[in-house]
Amino acid sequence: MSNEKAIIAVQLYSLRHLSDSFDEVAAAAAAAGYKEVELIFLPDHSGEEAKAVLDRHGLRAVSAHVPYQALAEDFAGTVEFHRAIGNDRLIIPMPDPEVRQAAEADTWRAFGQTLNELGVRCRAEGMRLGYHNHAFEMEAFDGVRAIDLVLGNAEPENLFWEPDLAWITDGDAEPQELVGKYAGRCPYIHAKDLAPAGENEDQMGLADVGYGRLDWDALIPACRAAGATCYIVEHDLPKEPVASVRRSREFLESRAALM
Repeated sequence: MSNEKAIIAVQLYSLRHLSDSFDEVAAAAAAAGYKEVELIFLPDHSGEEAKAVLDRHGLRAVSAHVPYQALAEDFAGTVEFHRAIGNDRLIIPMPDPEVRQAAEADTWRAFGQTLNELGVRCRAEGMRLGYHNHAFEMEAFDGVRAIDLVLGNAEPENLFWEPDLAWITDGDAEPQELVGKYAGRCPYIHAKDLAPAGENEDQMGLADVGYGRLDWDALIPACRAAGATCYIVEHDLPKEPVASVRRSREFLESRAALM
């Protein structure tokens, strides 16, 4: 376990409704007090253009959510883009639609094997491949959760996991248990919170980090014990995006001693 201070970053998806301009979204992240960000997919920018935007606002990309299709269909171009911006963490945010729709163990198992092979290719290029969950990976097929079928069919060195703590909880699983199970394999954590039942329905039932029902005073030490080095704030549909991610950052910073 590292003694270095954990990074608190923001997933730019949280700010996507502010503007269609990447420059303006980046400016909003900086205005909310962030120095590190997790990128969304930027098909209309070259790596050099994206890097110039980040530099202009004093931001550094610590990771990026990259659609599976982008890596599968344009692996070389995707790697070139991220090399240009100085990012080496490529995280699949959603499975191939056919995988989710198939809803069977063999399909999830095969998907894990596919990601393992893709992870080998990423490592050969100096990149690391990761996977980010939603609630549906908590569903069991033949008695085994989908997330376990994915991770169990890929070697740790070829696929790390970015646990989304809120979606794990929403899927009726226990985040502390799962993070502990994959200790050493989840360096990046998606920090997201769930509002109490019946609240924030216009925000997908989500809350700013620390203002919902997740027990962060228990979760943060569990994540730290599992080797977490970066907490990435995300709120999928905040009413006031900049205020939301700022509030979440301030809460996590207030718990820095636990990280």
